[in-house]
Amino acid sequence: MSLHELIAVLLVLTALLSVVNYHLLRLPTAIGVMLAALLLSLAILLLDAAGLELIRPILRELGSGLQLDRTLLEGMLCYLLFAGGLSVNLENLLRQKWLILLLASCGVFISTLLVGTLSYWILPYLGLPLPFLYCLLFGALIAPTDPVAVIAILRKAGVNESIQAKITGESLFNDGVGVVLFVLLLGAATSGTTITPGAVTLLFLQEAAGGALLGLVLGLCTYLIIRSIDEHAVDILVTLAAVAGGYVLANRLHVSGLIAMVIAGLMLGNRGPVLGLSARAREHLFDFWELLDEILNAILFVLIGLELLLIDLKPVYLLAGLLSIATTLGARWIGVGLPVTLLKPFREFSPGVVKLLTWGGLRGGISIALALSLPDSATRELILTMAYCVVVWSILIQGLSISYLAPRWSA
Repeated sequence: MSLHELIAVLLVLTALLSVVNYHLLRLPTAIGVMLAALLLSLAILLLDAAGLELIRPILRELGSGLQLDRTLLEGMLCYLLFAGGLSVNLENLLRQKWLILLLASCGVFISTLLVGTLSYWILPYLGLPLPFLYCLLFGALIAPTDPVAVIAILRKAGVNESIQAKITGESLFNDGVGVVLFVLLLGAATSGTTITPGAVTLLFLQEAAGGALLGLVLGLCTYLIIRSIDEHAVDILVTLAAVAGGYVLANRLHVSGLIAMVIAGLMLGNRGPVLGLSARAREHLFDFWELLDEILNAILFVLIGLELLLIDLKPVYLLAGLLSIATTLGARWIGVGLPVTLLKPFREFSPGVVKLLTWGGLRGGISIALALSLPDSATRELILTMAYCVVVWSILIQGLSISYLAPRWSA
């Protein structure tokens, strides 16, 4: 199929599954369409087992043709993070800045190390030994959290803004940290280069500080342009160009495009009113980016559901995935608990904050995209299956239960 045909099939499928969710499942859109896509994938697998191959070849071509790793990392993610930054209240974020900083940096490192070490110890008992570097790679790709589905649920559950800011702020920034750590470990695993503390520090300074600086410049330039224009179509076109062009420029400059998009979105969404951006311009921008965010998230979660058709469903791999759920949750609890404990002498925290941050730390498409970017091998299939199990569990089980648990834990 051509690229246009692949996109057409994906859009039609996303629309149909969204209708199914609206009329039958009645779940939050992102979770509902993913569950519907999972059920569709399972039905296709059962038909295949019965010898009836119907639409699986088309969906397999869709999954492999769109290349989720490149589609997400080089396409959708920059728009999603800019939209996320645009809608976040900067004042709430700044009140939680030290915890967010610790969670998005130290928390990612702690989670990566714990998940990698536990996987290195556990997998040999299943007859699936992995080199330690590849175990750390799994830890790095599963460490970033995704706020897409859980934030709307937390709002409906009445969770206070402080918890929402913590979860949102961390997940907006830890994507960039997780990707940099993953790339560093992947280079060491595939080329045999030695990782030194100095090299790690230099790379993170270059990526994070450079990305933040680029985001500030990009946000300011975008604001100055749209401030002089009173035409919402042109305003929207300028922001789209800023995101697409800014992300490409970040890659050329070897700085974090993910962090740049977050900073640009935060600046335009929060400083625009202070600097004189009209209410009309803000309304059009916010409405457009909110709509685009919802559409891209629906498409992304459909792709996650269909990815079931492309992974290796060996029973031992699935067992490794189930064990990975436990190790990931345990590492997340420690990675959240340590920063909270360190900051407790200096500030107060809401009741149940560690439980909420642990259970609300959903994994999403970026984890699967990073796993898909690994070189083809049995190691890749194992890591992809483990990541897929953790992502599906976190979205379906944690995402759907947080509205019930949040009021009880925060009481």
